[in-house]
Amino acid sequence: MTIKVWTDGKPAGLLGTNGRRGTAFAYAQEALPEDAVSLTMPVRLASWDTDFGLAPIFEMNLPEGALRERLRMAFAKATGTFDDLDLLAIVGRSQVGRLRYTDEEATLDQTVPFQSVDELLASRRDGSLFQYLLERFAAFSGVSGVQPKLLIRDDAAWGEPGQASERTSIQGATHIVKFWEDQYPQLAANEFFCLRAAERAGLPVPRYQLSEDARALVIDRFDLRSDGRYRGFEDFCVLNARRTADKYHGSYETAVLKRFREFASPDQVASGSEAIFRMLGLNAALRNGDAHLKNFGIVYDDIEGEVALAPAYDIVTTTAYIHADQMALTLDGSTRWPTAKQLYAFGTSRQIGSPAAINGMLEAIAEAVVETMDEMRQYMRDHSEFEEIGTRMLAQWDEGVRTSLRG
Repeated sequence: MTIKVWTDGKPAGLLGTNGRRGTAFAYAQEALPEDAVSLTMPVRLASWDTDFGLAPIFEMNLPEGALRERLRMAFAKATGTFDDLDLLAIVGRSQVGRLRYTDEEATLDQTVPFQSVDELLASRRDGSLFQYLLERFAAFSGVSGVQPKLLIRDDAAWGEPGQASERTSIQGATHIVKFWEDQYPQLAANEFFCLRAAERAGLPVPRYQLSEDARALVIDRFDLRSDGRYRGFEDFCVLNARRTADKYHGSYETAVLKRFREFASPDQVASGSEAIFRMLGLNAALRNGDAHLKNFGIVYDDIEGEVALAPAYDIVTTTAYIHADQMALTLDGSTRWPTAKQLYAFGTSRQIGSPAAINGMLEAIAEAVVETMDEMRQYMRDHSEFEEIGTRMLAQWDEGVRTSLRG
């Protein structure tokens, strides 16, 4: 199988098999430097070869979990096989970021079916909504993650309210819709309140909305621009040249902060480093044990232009389901939840801010979490189905603030 790779709507090169288990990508002769598929793979004459599977940038958005299984069941019989290259060919025309994939001879059509966001937010279908959307949008959902999620299009609902008339028509996906399965009840509401805390803690986050029945969380695509084009996005598995299976390998010091500083534009290093520190403090307070390499990313409008840290995303209190969960990566050589003293040492030793500034950031995060806890208690009073998970989250957040932020 040979796949044509597109960047910003232009053909960039061809991706195909290499030996029994690998792949190779070769740029087209007419490819320009700005057509590079990744900051880690500049345009060159020699092909980019991978001994096993796909290069990290091509693997980055492959669906996992329920979505991958749904696609395997639907297409394996027709294709005869179902490896990562087959999966990329299926979901390739609708991806997070600026890359798209088609058959070698095909033209690029990025059109995604319309789905009203208002309908999703008001829907009460007793769990059938995900199955309905899965059948309709699975093949348009090039987005990673084990949590069930799909890409849909409602261009009128994307972005700040009242700005739709100022935008060009958008034919690609505009929103990510996340659902929860019985194994992780109330996961959408869990993430909703985690994002509320992140927003209050001064972190940029995409616009997010929780459905009335709390089965779905609808999030605006932060890689979509008002002119209908998609920004470049690369997660930290890509930046560390690691496959998705290795997303839990590495440290926050090296695989996240140091790597960000290597790729970020000079004028973005200070603000991005501070945001990473705030994310670490927040994840520790919220007891989010899933802050792995794929849950940090960078964004850029032009591969030769400014590179910045992506907004915060995929934040959940994992200890509400796995009580003994720990951090996804190491900090100070350990995956144990850090103390306030350890976070303070991390921030000061890596020149993220002065001692007073670091203390101020930790306290600001603590205040944001405490304020969100009050909002969560009110939600629990009005939504009894959230009481069990909400009670667990409150206990975890209280411990996180005491030990990781205020010491």
